[in-house]
Amino acid sequence: QVQLVESGGGLVQAGGSLRLSCAASGGTSSIYTMAWFRQAPGKEREFVASRYRWNSEVVYYGDSVKGRFTISEDNAKYTVYLQMNSLKAEDTAVYYCAASRFRMKKGASDYHYWGQGTQVTVSS
Repeated sequence: QVQLVESGGGLVQAGGSLRLSCAASGGTSSIYTMAWFRQAPGKEREFVASRYRWNSEVVYYGDSVKGRFTISEDNAKYTVYLQMNSLKAEDTAVYYCAASRFRMKKGASDYHYWGQGTQVTVSS
């Protein structure tokens, strides 16, 4: 069973940066894709970014974060990161790390494992 633990959320001013981390453990060899989703109050869970574990060049980003967010992974530490720059008030949400046994899906229903979430609040 894969466990995911996020960290790094917090309060930041608009235009600032944060880096989220997600440490994976247990059965990680079955995982093909690591991703970040977010969910703001009253809204559906939104795809943010994903990375194919076996090819670091294969990454997808949601349209709203392209050019501002970067997903990366330290394979030796089984940790995936989300570097968030030029943050906006509309980036405020709970951010979830997710892992899938499928290759590079964008739908939340295609992800098998989820972290507990970490709150990111951007003040304007």
